[in-house]
Amino acid sequence: MPFFIALLVAISTAASPVRAEEAPFEGNLMRLAEILGSLHFLRNLCGEHGDQWRQQMEKLLDAEKPDAARRAKFIASFNRGYRSFEGTYAKCTSSAAEAIARYMKEGETLTREVTGRYGN
Repeated sequence: MPFFIALLVAISTAASPVRAEEAPFEGNLMRLAEILGSLHFLRNLCGEHGDQWRQQMEKLLDAEKPDAARRAKFIASFNRGYRSFEGTYAKCTSSAAEAIARYMKEGETLTREVTGRYGN
């Protein structure tokens, strides 16, 4: 997972100074926040105890330095990801493990895409 954040820091520091609502990668960052929320729930459900995924979200927020409104959007995306699985799974199942694998892959793909397109 440190790979995600290393790429996100590169995105944040290398991206052109565009207002957040105009940033072409904004949707991808919000999706990544949602993925982090999903992983926070699912990985803990499936035996990984701790706040690793919430900490990754904090690192994303620290790297982006969003204003209050944008910060609220990031947090809402994270929470949406968490709640989407909280209402679905009460225990770790093969389908939850499959969701973890899919979200890990999607998160890596998003960070590579954004870094490749918008990083220096």
